[in-house]
Amino acid sequence: MGTICVRSRRGAPVYQAKVRIKGFPPLSRTFPTRAEAETWVIEQEAPLRERIAAARAIADQRRIAAECAPEYRVFGDLMRRYLAVVTPQKRASDDEAIRLRGLLRHSLAACPLQGLTTARVAQWRDERLAAVSGSTVNRDMNLLSHVVEIARREWEIDFATNPFQRVQRPRHGPSRERRLSAAEEAALLKACATTKNSYVRPIIILALETAMRRSEIVGLQWERVHLSVPSVQLTRTKSGKPRGVALSSRAVATLTALRPDAPSGSELKGSVFPGLTPNALKLAFRRAIERAGIADFHFHDLRHEATSRLFERGLLVMEVASITGHEDVRMLRRYTHLQASELAKKLG
Repeated sequence: MGTICVRSRRGAPVYQAKVRIKGFPPLSRTFPTRAEAETWVIEQEAPLRERIAAARAIADQRRIAAECAPEYRVFGDLMRRYLAVVTPQKRASDDEAIRLRGLLRHSLAACPLQGLTTARVAQWRDERLAAVSGSTVNRDMNLLSHVVEIARREWEIDFATNPFQRVQRPRHGPSRERRLSAAEEAALLKACATTKNSYVRPIIILALETAMRRSEIVGLQWERVHLSVPSVQLTRTKSGKPRGVALSSRAVATLTALRPDAPSGSELKGSVFPGLTPNALKLAFRRAIERAGIADFHFHDLRHEATSRLFERGLLVMEVASITGHEDVRMLRRYTHLQASELAKKLG
């Protein structure tokens, strides 16, 4: 784990960064600023933790294969194999892994495969609805339905039908309309000054200026950032299709401040936020929200706020969709009241 100590050298403070992870030789380096030290710690820890995670994943796959072969007894056996084999191949693997581990704690995971009927799934659905929204239950059902489909097609599990496809789905709850006021934004950015993760503040600004999703921002690569145009080219998106995102002057200033010096004559490459994962950002953002004293606000609400601001700037629906990546413009209907107010101004 990384630590940073302040020391004095010739009367001036310097920051000594150390990285100690079990199984690897200790690393140490001194920097003139804390920000440089924190960045170095993140850059050194990331590949080491990736190696540890890869080794653990291989061990988990071997353990699960040994546990589950030659037969599967309960639904949780299929969920665990899916978590080890299928989930790591997905773009949002971290988020899905968290969701699946949570679902493994439910009684449905202990259900014998022959008892996984539509009646049992309906009972679980109703139990879930008592604790979470209909939208959350639908996402859970989509995931568990895919577990069954993979088991039927690839693992030769004899399911006559997929019970998750036969059960009636709950209604989606109303879309969140949570806006971020100017006072809340100021408080949130101020709270970021005391966060251990120096990336949180610039990421919040980028989210508000570009409407990019959390995973899209975390996955930004410098070779895809074009400050002279100015725009970024996203290659890994929710829809799987690349898109270009225009940058405002505030977004350009934020990225410029983050941009390290590239060697002369070479192109800047690598992650804009090295070592940062979507889940780490989620937790850091949650802590910043708590310090700012802001209630009922999630990171995804920044995307809604950014989209609202794009309409308030007078952009047309297709212009907004090209920035936000909405393939179905009907998803932008919730912002029609903002368009109506702009039309009213034009009508006089």
